[in-house]
Amino acid sequence: MKKSAKIFTGIMLLASLTLTACGAKNNNTGGASPSESASGDTSGKDFKFAMVTDVGGVNDKSFNQSAWEGLQHLEKDTGTKVKYLESKEATNYLTNINQFVRDKYNLTWGIGFLMGDAVKEAAAKNPDAKLAIIDNVVEAPNVASITFAENEGSYLVGVVAGLTTKTNKIGFVGGIDIPVIKRFELGFVAGVKAVNPDAKVIINYTGAFDKADLGKAAAASIYNDGADIIFHAAGGTGNGVFNEAKERLKAGKKVWVIGVDKDQSLEFGDEVTLTSMLKRVDEAVYRVSKEMIDGKFPAGVITTLGLKENAVGLPETSTKNVSKEILDKVEEYKAKIISGEIKVPTAQ
Repeated sequence: MKKSAKIFTGIMLLASLTLTACGAKNNNTGGASPSESASGDTSGKDFKFAMVTDVGGVNDKSFNQSAWEGLQHLEKDTGTKVKYLESKEATNYLTNINQFVRDKYNLTWGIGFLMGDAVKEAAAKNPDAKLAIIDNVVEAPNVASITFAENEGSYLVGVVAGLTTKTNKIGFVGGIDIPVIKRFELGFVAGVKAVNPDAKVIINYTGAFDKADLGKAAAASIYNDGADIIFHAAGGTGNGVFNEAKERLKAGKKVWVIGVDKDQSLEFGDEVTLTSMLKRVDEAVYRVSKEMIDGKFPAGVITTLGLKENAVGLPETSTKNVSKEILDKVEEYKAKIISGEIKVPTAQ
C-alpha cells in the first residue's frame, strides 16, 4: 500500500465548469458523443469509465448525481465512453461492479462509503482491474480511495446557521449513521457552537439515503420543535427536508434548509435554501478518471480533500440569502481551519 497522498494540490471551483445531469434519467450512457466535445479532444476515445451508485440512485440531486456529472463532463471533454448502474439494494453493489469488470471497463467507481466491502472484494478477485471509491478507504494496490474533509465544510455552514437562526434551535438530518455522515454532523455542530454557544442542535438520523418521506417526517419533527434551519446530509432522503420547508413556506411559515454536496438552491429554490455545503465529488471523479487517461492513475493511494484544496465549501449563490457580514465571518473561520488554528472534530 502506498502512503496516503494528496494528489489534488490545487482543485479549484472552476466557474467555467458547468455540469448538468442531461440524459441521466433516461439514458445512462451519457449525453455527448466524441464529435460534440467542446475542446475537440478525443484522448479518451479508447477508454471506458463506469460508476455504481449506492441505493440513493443517480438522480438523488446530491452525491451520486454529482459523481455522474463528473463522468459526463469527462465524456464531453475527452470522448470517452461512460456508463452507470444504479443499486436498488446493497446486494446489488458487487454484482454491478463485477459487470463492469467483466466488460473490461478501464475504471469502475464505487460511489459512497457503503460500497467499501464490494469494492474490496472485487479488487481482490480481479487484481488486473482498476477501481476507485468515494468516501471510503480500500487498501488494495488496484484501488484509488478518495475521501473528503466534510467536517471542515460543515463547520462553515454551521457558522452560517449559528449566526442566522432567530430561534436558537437548529436541526441536522442525517442518512445512515456512518463515519462520513458523522463528519458532517460533528463539523456542523462545532461551527454552530463556535459562534452561538446558546444554540441547540437537534440531531435526527433517518437510517436511509433514499427515503424522501423519512426526510420529510424528520424535518417536520425538528421544525415543530422550534428550529428554523435544518442542515441535511442524507442524499435523496434530504429531498424530503426541502419538501417540508416548501410546504411550510406556502403556509406562511419561513424556515430554511442548508443543502449538501451540490448547490441545492439550483434545484429547490432560493426561497428555502439558505446555502449549501459543496462537496466536489464531480471534480474528484473527473480528475482521477482523467489521470487514468493520462497514464497517471493513483493506484493504491488514499487522497483526502478539504478546504485547503477548495474541495468543500459554500457556493457563490450564498450571497442571495446570507449577509456579507456573516460571509466575512465564514472566511475568517475558513482561514483559521486551513492554517490549523482551528481543529475541526471528526469521526473516528
